[in-house]
Amino acid sequence: MLIHPEQPACVLVEQFDLTAEAVHPLIRGVETKLLSVLRWAREYLCRPHPDLGRKGPVCPFAQASLDRGMFYLAVHRGETVEPGTLDQLMLTYRDWFRELPPTGGPAAQFKTILLTLPDVPPERANAIVDQTQERLKPRYVPEGLMVGEFHSGPPDKAGLWNDDFRPLYSPVPLLAIRHMVSSDFPFLADDRDSVATYLRLFGANTPPALRARVGAAAREFGLSVPGPPPVNPRTPVPQLADQQGATS
Repeated sequence: MLIHPEQPACVLVEQFDLTAEAVHPLIRGVETKLLSVLRWAREYLCRPHPDLGRKGPVCPFAQASLDRGMFYLAVHRGETVEPGTLDQLMLTYRDWFRELPPTGGPAAQFKTILLTLPDVPPERANAIVDQTQERLKPRYVPEGLMVGEFHSGPPDKAGLWNDDFRPLYSPVPLLAIRHMVSSDFPFLADDRDSVATYLRLFGANTPPALRARVGAAAREFGLSVPGPPPVNPRTPVPQLADQQGATS
């Protein structure tokens, strides 16, 4: 278990913390629910799905995140949560996420924090998760980060490869923090500032399948698409981290 250096009430739970003889007070009584999140990650995120619309697992990064010990669970207890309290908590975990090693390089893309709400009843939790994601997205995207919503609804957002698939299901309501990847553009295409951030980070290395859509959005918002970087024949061309889409 990792404890925030300045806010000891904020902790990151790892798998062995859930089966220890003496569990942390924050997770006492919800160990089964948190274990179900890990099981969901392995049995759903890490596997193909017949409705996904492409080959490969639902989330291309989940298995590597689990294998590398970079798949962290955070927990907020209580049957109710005020929007301001949850927003501040998510921003605390956002800032902590940036400081967790590795802070750079290809391995950093495998970090993820899932803030779970194990006590909030689904009839309230689903709306809380969706509304929090919508409020906080503008405070994550400019920093190259994504905040994702998952619950048993599931959220009414289609997969990237099948409009009839709703991939953001989870057994426990949660909000996910991860790095943005080049295939995230469809999640960002309807907002000028988000498109500008995407172009800054990935514009010169947009996946081929998304180039037309990125170009159209850039023209719509009056933005320029960076040209491809010059290729030094002595330097290997870097490979894109992901061409499939994160969690969809």
